[in-house]
Amino acid sequence: MAFPVVRHRRLRQSAALRSMVRETALSANDFIYPIFVTVGTNVKEEITSMPGVYHFSLDRLEEEIREVVALGIPSVMLFGVPAAKDSEGTSAFAPDGIVQEAIRAVKGWAPELLVVADTCLCQFTDHGHCGLIHVHERTGNAEVDNDASLAQLVRTAVSQAEAGADMIAPSNMMDGFVGAIREGLDEAGFTHIPILSYSVKYASAFYGPFREAAHSTPQFGDRKTYQMDPANAREALREAESDVVEGADMLMVKPALAYMDVIRLLKEHFDLPVAAYNVSGEYAMVKAAAANGWIDERAVVLETLTGMKRAGADILITYHAKDAARWLKGAE
Repeated sequence: MAFPVVRHRRLRQSAALRSMVRETALSANDFIYPIFVTVGTNVKEEITSMPGVYHFSLDRLEEEIREVVALGIPSVMLFGVPAAKDSEGTSAFAPDGIVQEAIRAVKGWAPELLVVADTCLCQFTDHGHCGLIHVHERTGNAEVDNDASLAQLVRTAVSQAEAGADMIAPSNMMDGFVGAIREGLDEAGFTHIPILSYSVKYASAFYGPFREAAHSTPQFGDRKTYQMDPANAREALREAESDVVEGADMLMVKPALAYMDVIRLLKEHFDLPVAAYNVSGEYAMVKAAAANGWIDERAVVLETLTGMKRAGADILITYHAKDAARWLKGAE
Protein backbone atom coordinates (compact mmCIF):
# COMPACT_ATOMS: atom_id res chain seq x y z
CA MET A 1 0.00 0.00 0.00
CA ALA A 2 1.13 3.55 -0.69
CA PHE A 3 -0.01 7.15 -0.41
CA PRO A 4 -2.78 8.28 -0.07
CA VAL A 5 -3.91 5.10 1.75
CA VAL A 6 -0.69 5.09 3.78
CA ARG A 7 -0.11 8.36 5.60
CA HIS A 8 2.84 8.26 7.99
CA ARG A 9 1.82 11.53 9.61
CA ARG A 10 -1.23 9.86 11.20
CA LEU A 11 0.97 8.62 14.05
CA ARG A 12 2.49 12.07 14.67
CA GLN A 13 -0.70 14.04 15.33
CA SER A 14 -0.34 14.58 19.08
CA ALA A 15 2.24 14.39 21.84
CA ALA A 16 0.39 11.42 23.38
CA LEU A 17 0.39 9.50 20.10
CA ARG A 18 4.04 10.29 19.41
CA SER A 19 4.94 9.10 22.89
CA MET A 20 2.95 5.89 22.45
CA VAL A 21 4.82 4.83 19.31
CA ARG A 22 8.25 6.14 20.33
CA GLU A 23 10.85 3.43 19.67
CA THR A 24 13.70 4.65 21.88
CA ALA A 25 13.33 5.74 25.50
CA LEU A 26 15.91 7.84 27.34
CA SER A 27 16.08 7.68 31.12
CA ALA A 28 18.37 8.79 33.93
CA ASN A 29 18.76 5.06 34.63
CA ASP A 30 20.90 4.90 31.48
CA PHE A 31 23.55 7.29 32.83
CA ILE A 32 26.98 6.94 34.36
CA TYR A 33 28.31 10.33 35.49
CA PRO A 34 32.10 10.85 35.39
CA ILE A 35 33.64 12.73 38.34
CA PHE A 36 37.19 14.03 38.81
CA VAL A 37 38.63 13.85 42.32
CA THR A 38 41.83 15.52 43.39
CA VAL A 39 44.01 16.03 46.44
CA GLY A 40 43.83 19.06 48.71
CA THR A 41 41.07 20.65 50.75
CA ASN A 42 38.11 22.83 49.86
CA VAL A 43 38.69 22.29 46.13
CA LYS A 44 35.81 22.75 43.73
CA GLU A 45 37.48 24.05 40.63
CA GLU A 46 35.68 24.29 37.30
CA ILE A 47 37.53 22.73 34.36
CA THR A 48 38.01 25.55 31.87
CA SER A 49 37.16 23.59 28.74
CA MET A 50 34.25 21.72 30.37
CA PRO A 51 31.84 24.26 31.90
CA GLY A 52 29.82 22.72 34.70
CA VAL A 53 32.38 19.96 35.38
CA TYR A 54 34.73 20.32 38.35
CA HIS A 55 37.71 18.94 40.18
CA PHE A 56 36.59 18.00 43.69
CA SER A 57 38.70 17.39 46.75
CA LEU A 58 37.34 14.69 49.01
CA ASP A 59 35.93 17.19 51.51
CA ARG A 60 33.84 18.80 48.74
CA LEU A 61 32.86 15.59 46.96
CA GLU A 62 29.85 14.72 49.13
CA GLU A 63 27.80 17.64 47.85
CA GLU A 64 28.24 16.37 44.30
CA ILE A 65 27.35 12.81 45.24
CA ARG A 66 24.21 13.96 47.07
CA GLU A 67 23.09 15.86 43.97
CA VAL A 68 23.72 12.87 41.70
CA VAL A 69 21.65 10.62 43.97
CA ALA A 70 18.83 13.16 44.22
CA LEU A 71 18.62 13.33 40.43
CA GLY A 72 18.16 9.58 40.17
CA ILE A 73 21.47 8.91 38.41
CA PRO A 74 22.41 5.36 39.41
CA SER A 75 26.16 5.37 38.83
CA VAL A 76 29.34 7.45 38.86
CA MET A 77 32.73 6.79 37.30
CA LEU A 78 35.70 8.09 39.28
CA PHE A 79 38.89 9.56 37.84
CA GLY A 80 41.72 10.68 40.10
CA VAL A 81 44.35 13.41 39.96
CA PRO A 82 47.09 12.32 42.40
CA ALA A 83 49.52 14.40 44.43
CA ALA A 84 52.56 12.76 42.85
CA LYS A 85 53.37 10.76 39.74
CA ASP A 86 56.20 8.41 38.83
CA SER A 87 57.31 6.35 35.85
CA GLU A 88 55.36 3.26 36.96
CA GLY A 89 52.15 4.93 38.13
CA THR A 90 52.40 3.45 41.61
CA SER A 91 49.85 5.85 43.08
CA ALA A 92 47.25 4.16 40.86
CA PHE A 93 47.19 1.16 43.20
CA ALA A 94 48.21 2.72 46.53
CA PRO A 95 45.73 1.80 49.31
CA ASP A 96 45.52 5.49 50.19
CA GLY A 97 45.44 6.64 46.56
CA ILE A 98 43.03 9.38 45.58
CA VAL A 99 40.66 7.05 43.72
CA GLN A 100 40.69 4.45 46.49
CA GLU A 101 39.91 7.11 49.10
CA ALA A 102 37.14 8.51 46.91
CA ILE A 103 35.58 5.07 46.41
CA ARG A 104 35.45 4.46 50.16
CA ALA A 105 33.96 7.90 50.77
CA VAL A 106 31.29 7.60 48.09
CA LYS A 107 30.21 4.14 49.26
CA GLY A 108 29.94 5.53 52.78
CA TRP A 109 27.74 8.43 51.72
CA ALA A 110 25.63 6.56 49.16
CA PRO A 111 25.89 2.77 49.48
CA GLU A 112 23.24 2.30 46.79
CA LEU A 113 25.21 4.27 44.18
CA LEU A 114 27.07 2.07 41.68
CA VAL A 115 30.70 3.18 41.78
CA VAL A 116 32.72 2.45 38.64
CA ALA A 117 36.50 2.79 38.82
CA ASP A 118 38.40 3.79 35.71
CA THR A 119 41.45 1.52 35.60
CA CYS A 120 44.40 3.05 33.78
CA LEU A 121 47.86 4.41 34.50
CA CYS A 122 47.90 7.59 32.39
CA GLN A 123 46.75 9.87 35.22
CA PHE A 124 49.41 8.45 37.53
CA THR A 125 52.52 8.20 35.33
CA ASP A 126 54.90 11.11 34.91
CA HIS A 127 55.09 10.37 31.17
CA GLY A 128 51.30 10.35 30.72
CA HIS A 129 51.03 7.01 28.91
CA CYS A 130 48.60 4.25 29.80
CA GLY A 131 51.30 1.66 30.43
CA LEU A 132 54.92 1.27 31.47
CA ILE A 133 57.69 2.55 29.21
CA HIS A 134 60.79 0.68 28.11
CA VAL A 135 63.54 1.69 25.70
CA HIS A 136 63.89 -0.62 22.72
CA GLU A 137 67.37 -2.16 22.67
CA ARG A 138 67.83 -1.90 18.93
CA THR A 139 66.13 1.37 18.02
CA GLY A 140 66.58 3.27 21.27
CA ASN A 141 62.95 4.39 21.05
CA ALA A 142 60.77 4.67 24.15
CA GLU A 143 57.78 2.34 23.78
CA VAL A 144 54.81 1.24 25.87
CA ASP A 145 55.55 -2.24 27.20
CA ASN A 146 52.28 -4.12 26.85
CA ASP A 147 52.96 -7.20 28.95
CA ALA A 148 54.82 -5.45 31.76
CA SER A 149 51.93 -3.00 32.05
CA LEU A 150 49.39 -5.74 32.71
CA ALA A 151 50.73 -6.48 36.18
CA GLN A 152 50.36 -2.84 37.23
CA LEU A 153 46.84 -2.70 35.83
CA VAL A 154 45.87 -5.84 37.75
CA ARG A 155 47.23 -4.35 40.97
CA THR A 156 45.23 -1.20 40.30
CA ALA A 157 41.98 -3.07 39.63
CA VAL A 158 42.36 -5.22 42.75
CA SER A 159 43.10 -2.19 44.93
CA GLN A 160 39.98 -0.46 43.58
CA ALA A 161 37.87 -3.52 44.31
CA GLU A 162 39.33 -3.71 47.81
CA ALA A 163 38.33 -0.08 48.34
CA GLY A 164 34.73 -0.96 47.47
CA ALA A 165 34.35 -0.33 43.73
CA ASP A 166 31.27 -2.05 42.32
CA MET A 167 32.65 -2.27 38.79
CA ILE A 168 36.07 -2.07 37.14
CA ALA A 169 36.35 -0.15 33.85
CA PRO A 170 39.81 -0.68 32.33
CA SER A 171 40.59 1.97 29.70
CA ASN A 172 44.24 1.28 28.89
CA MET A 173 43.85 -0.66 25.60
CA MET A 174 46.72 -3.04 26.32
CA ASP A 175 46.38 -6.41 24.58
CA GLY A 176 45.13 -9.01 27.06
CA PHE A 177 44.08 -6.49 29.70
CA VAL A 178 40.61 -7.90 30.33
CA GLY A 179 41.88 -11.45 30.82
CA ALA A 180 44.65 -10.32 33.15
CA ILE A 181 42.31 -8.19 35.27
CA ARG A 182 39.64 -10.89 35.39
CA GLU A 183 42.19 -13.42 36.60
CA GLY A 184 43.60 -10.98 39.15
CA LEU A 185 40.17 -10.07 40.52
CA ASP A 186 39.16 -13.71 40.77
CA GLU A 187 42.36 -14.71 42.55
CA ALA A 188 41.80 -11.89 45.04
CA GLY A 189 38.28 -13.11 45.79
CA PHE A 190 36.38 -10.57 43.68
CA THR A 191 34.67 -13.00 41.34
CA HIS A 192 31.46 -10.97 41.68
CA ILE A 193 32.94 -7.69 40.40
CA PRO A 194 32.01 -7.05 36.73
CA ILE A 195 34.32 -5.56 34.11
CA LEU A 196 33.09 -2.77 31.84
CA SER A 197 35.80 -2.88 29.21
CA TYR A 198 36.82 0.08 27.10
CA SER A 199 36.82 -2.47 24.30
CA VAL A 200 36.81 -0.08 21.36
CA LYS A 201 38.71 3.08 22.27
CA TYR A 202 39.86 5.21 19.38
CA ALA A 203 42.90 7.49 19.21
CA SER A 204 40.55 10.45 19.03
CA ALA A 205 40.90 14.21 18.83
CA PHE A 206 37.76 14.46 20.99
CA TYR A 207 39.71 13.74 24.20
CA GLY A 208 41.40 17.14 24.50
CA PRO A 209 39.35 18.58 27.40
CA PHE A 210 39.61 15.32 29.36
CA ARG A 211 43.39 15.48 29.25
CA GLU A 212 43.18 18.92 30.85
CA ALA A 213 40.78 17.55 33.45
CA ALA A 214 42.81 14.43 34.27
CA HIS A 215 46.25 16.02 33.76
CA SER A 216 47.09 13.05 31.55
CA THR A 217 48.54 14.45 28.32
CA PRO A 218 51.40 12.24 27.06
CA GLN A 219 54.77 13.88 27.60
CA PHE A 220 56.13 12.38 24.39
CA GLY A 221 54.61 10.76 21.31
CA ASP A 222 50.95 9.82 21.24
CA ARG A 223 48.67 6.87 21.99
CA LYS A 224 48.19 5.64 18.44
CA THR A 225 50.16 2.43 19.03
CA TYR A 226 47.54 1.19 21.47
CA GLN A 227 44.34 3.15 20.84
CA MET A 228 42.51 2.39 17.60
CA ASP A 229 42.71 4.10 14.22
CA PRO A 230 39.49 6.13 13.72
CA ALA A 231 39.26 4.82 10.15
CA ASN A 232 38.73 1.20 11.25
CA ALA A 233 35.42 -0.51 12.03
CA ARG A 234 36.09 -4.21 11.38
CA GLU A 235 39.01 -3.99 13.79
CA ALA A 236 36.51 -2.95 16.47
CA LEU A 237 34.86 -6.35 16.19
CA ARG A 238 38.19 -8.08 16.74
CA GLU A 239 38.94 -5.94 19.77
CA ALA A 240 35.51 -6.54 21.27
CA GLU A 241 35.62 -10.28 20.56
CA SER A 242 38.92 -10.56 22.41
CA ASP A 243 37.39 -8.89 25.45
CA VAL A 244 34.32 -11.13 25.34
CA VAL A 245 36.53 -14.23 25.24
CA GLU A 246 38.65 -12.86 28.12
CA GLY A 247 35.64 -12.34 30.37
CA ALA A 248 34.30 -8.81 29.89
CA ASP A 249 30.79 -8.29 31.24
CA MET A 250 30.06 -5.11 29.26
CA LEU A 251 31.61 -3.51 26.17
CA MET A 252 32.26 0.16 25.51
CA VAL A 253 32.72 2.35 22.45
CA LYS A 254 34.65 5.59 22.97
CA PRO A 255 34.03 8.25 21.68
CA ALA A 256 30.33 7.98 20.85
CA LEU A 257 29.17 10.72 18.51
CA ALA A 258 31.49 10.02 15.56
CA TYR A 259 31.24 6.24 16.06
CA MET A 260 27.52 5.49 15.98
CA ASP A 261 28.16 2.84 13.31
CA VAL A 262 30.58 1.07 15.64
CA ILE A 263 28.05 1.11 18.50
CA ARG A 264 25.59 -0.56 16.14
CA LEU A 265 28.18 -3.13 15.06
CA LEU A 266 28.85 -4.21 18.63
CA LYS A 267 25.14 -4.33 19.44
CA GLU A 268 24.46 -6.60 16.46
CA HIS A 269 27.44 -8.93 16.94
CA PHE A 270 27.55 -9.47 20.72
CA ASP A 271 24.98 -10.21 23.40
CA LEU A 272 26.63 -8.17 26.15
CA PRO A 273 25.43 -4.72 27.24
CA VAL A 274 27.04 -1.92 25.23
CA ALA A 275 28.12 1.41 26.72
CA ALA A 276 28.88 4.58 24.80
CA TYR A 277 31.17 7.24 26.25
CA ASN A 278 29.93 10.70 25.29
CA VAL A 279 33.39 12.21 25.71
CA SER A 280 34.76 15.56 26.83
CA GLY A 281 35.21 17.07 23.38
CA GLU A 282 31.64 16.25 22.45
CA TYR A 283 30.47 17.87 25.67
CA ALA A 284 32.66 20.94 25.23
CA MET A 285 31.42 21.62 21.70
CA VAL A 286 27.79 21.61 22.84
CA LYS A 287 28.58 23.87 25.78
CA ALA A 288 30.49 26.34 23.60
CA ALA A 289 27.76 26.50 20.97
CA ALA A 290 25.07 26.92 23.63
CA ALA A 291 27.04 29.68 25.37
CA ASN A 292 27.10 31.56 22.07
CA GLY A 293 23.37 31.14 21.59
CA TRP A 294 23.82 29.05 18.45
CA ILE A 295 21.90 25.98 19.65
CA ASP A 296 19.21 24.96 22.12
CA GLU A 297 21.38 23.05 24.60
CA ARG A 298 18.57 21.03 26.14
CA ALA A 299 17.16 19.92 22.78
CA VAL A 300 20.57 19.08 21.33
CA VAL A 301 21.75 17.10 24.37
CA LEU A 302 18.59 15.02 24.63
CA GLU A 303 18.55 14.40 20.88
CA THR A 304 22.20 13.36 20.89
CA LEU A 305 21.83 10.99 23.85
CA THR A 306 18.70 9.50 22.29
CA GLY A 307 20.65 8.95 19.07
CA MET A 308 23.33 7.05 20.95
CA LYS A 309 20.70 4.80 22.50
CA ARG A 310 19.01 4.34 19.12
CA ALA A 311 22.36 3.27 17.69
CA GLY A 312 22.48 0.47 20.26
CA ALA A 313 23.96 1.82 23.49
CA ASP A 314 22.42 0.42 26.66
CA ILE A 315 24.53 2.65 28.93
CA LEU A 316 25.55 6.28 28.43
CA ILE A 317 28.63 7.67 30.14
CA THR A 318 28.13 11.40 29.85
CA TYR A 319 29.10 14.70 31.46
CA HIS A 320 25.59 15.89 30.54
CA ALA A 321 24.07 13.38 32.98
CA LYS A 322 22.98 15.85 35.67
CA ASP A 323 21.46 18.32 33.24
CA ALA A 324 19.81 15.56 31.21
CA ALA A 325 18.35 13.99 34.35
CA ARG A 326 16.82 17.35 35.32
CA TRP A 327 15.39 17.87 31.85
CA LEU A 328 13.93 14.37 31.74
CA LYS A 329 12.19 15.11 35.04
CA GLY A 330 10.71 18.22 33.47
CA ALA A 331 12.82 20.65 35.49
CA GLU A 332 14.48 23.64 33.91
